[in-house]
Amino acid sequence: MEIIYLDDFLNEGIIREEAFRQSVNEFDWSKYEGKKVLIKGCSEVPVPTWSYLIITAHLAQFAEKILYGEPCSAFEIFKNQNTN
Repeated sequence: MEIIYLDDFLNEGIIREEAFRQSVNEFDWSKYEGKKVLIKGCSEVPVPTWSYLIITAHLAQFAEKILYGEPCSAFEIFKNQNTN
């Protein structure tokens, strides 16, 4: 399972919408093609709800499954119906 840490999208220690959207748009999401991906639930800083939605929207184009939370207690939020 691949893990996405929202801390990787911080700008000057916080999530700033403009910089976040730019980073997300420039990110190579295709590396998650056909994979199970966990969006890590905890962060070192407060994370706005919209940031999870943006990440999920980009991932849904490639990932087999998207999960949210912690590895030991993640729950599925998306399953690609086009995969076996």
